[in-house]
Amino acid sequence: MVWVMAAFGAVLSGCSGGGGVIREIGIGLHSNNELKIEVDVTTNADARVFAEYWPDSNAAQKYVSSVSTSGLYHALVLGNILPQTGYSFRVVTERDGVRNESKVYPFRSRALPMWLQDQFKYSCTRPELLPGVFKDGFMLMNKRETPGLLYIVDAKGRLRWYHMVDGTGVKVAHFTADRSIISILGKSDEPTSYGSEILEINLSGDTLLHLKKGQGDLRYTIHHEVIKNKAGNVVTIYEDPRIMDLGRVGGGKADTVHGDGILVLDRQGRKVWQWSVFDVCDPFADPELLKHKKDWMHANSLSFDADSNYLLSFYNLGQVWKVDAHSGKVLWKFGKGGTLSMPAAGLFSQSHAVHIDASGSLLLFDNGVEKKQSGVFAYRIDTSARSARVDWHINLPVDIYNDRMGSAYMINDSLVLCCCSKRHITVLANKKGEIVWTLDTAIPPYRVEFIPAELVKPYILD
Repeated sequence: MVWVMAAFGAVLSGCSGGGGVIREIGIGLHSNNELKIEVDVTTNADARVFAEYWPDSNAAQKYVSSVSTSGLYHALVLGNILPQTGYSFRVVTERDGVRNESKVYPFRSRALPMWLQDQFKYSCTRPELLPGVFKDGFMLMNKRETPGLLYIVDAKGRLRWYHMVDGTGVKVAHFTADRSIISILGKSDEPTSYGSEILEINLSGDTLLHLKKGQGDLRYTIHHEVIKNKAGNVVTIYEDPRIMDLGRVGGGKADTVHGDGILVLDRQGRKVWQWSVFDVCDPFADPELLKHKKDWMHANSLSFDADSNYLLSFYNLGQVWKVDAHSGKVLWKFGKGGTLSMPAAGLFSQSHAVHIDASGSLLLFDNGVEKKQSGVFAYRIDTSARSARVDWHINLPVDIYNDRMGSAYMINDSLVLCCCSKRHITVLANKKGEIVWTLDTAIPPYRVEFIPAELVKPYILD
């Protein structure tokens, strides 16, 4: 006999048809999330168990849940759920090479909570210009206020996946090569992109890593970026406050200069490597140190160059540095007053989301503070000639000028996804700067990352 709680309310019963292996089935929400359904199965013997499910509008479009491989109790997570949609499912067991199927049961997903409705609105007047990789792909963004939220949205502006964190905001998030999401969490009284916790989850919502300030070697406030290296270690930017005698420049005898650094932690929170701007810079070389001491350089993005050394951008300096990941030596400085020569037309005015794109260009979102117009730059760096040239550049429309935050990521070789955080808008632009698609958001996302469809299967599918 099988008991099924269908439609998350009524209790139904019936014969399972599961070859006597299935004892009981229940269905409800997974982690109180309307887009994740959990099917709980109790079996009479150890078995490999999973669920097949499909929307009632297309019975041929079958999805497969997570798989449980042992034990008598099996919690199966059904992803890729759309709100207010009818579905059917059956439980499949495999034991000693024999496959058995339960009968088919219906359920209907519920509406999203009011606070998740109408968060995203897309516009596209020329859908034929959108490449398949974009139409099939997804975007990751986050809500920094409490309660914190991670969102994955499709090209039609539909919320396809979310994860909520109670009591704290999600300050910044990154989709990893391991198909997980790693983020910085912070309280409301911490600055906008600053926090004191690192959380990594998979697309089932399971916690893979949770480090808190004060545990292990995480003794610092962290901010703006958290990523993983090839060894699986966590890499983040940390705030490095140094008490100094600033008397000679008109400050206090025990004043504080707030710098930045790079911190690498293993999965247990033990320090693997650490570097600080104070290792390579003298703050007294700054003629306006008193003005800048509370946020001397403002590191705001961190990524890996092709050789696994670090690319670290500084908003207040208008520079990007390449830092040796072993020695800590600054290999070059790029931007205003940098060590790489570049054409005057290639100067950016503060930047975010600096990274190496698939073509090998150094790509960045240009906040455009000096000219009050944001855009995107792609550069080719010639280290032997100590120079850089502009690979390509676009200006975004003046009416979405974004002086803080923001991001730019290539979708293919001709289209770039640009987040203008303060304008609550993300746009898809070509290399002429023409907008072909827009997404208005109720939240101001720090950045918006593009995720190709194949990287979120089987949790999210079209």
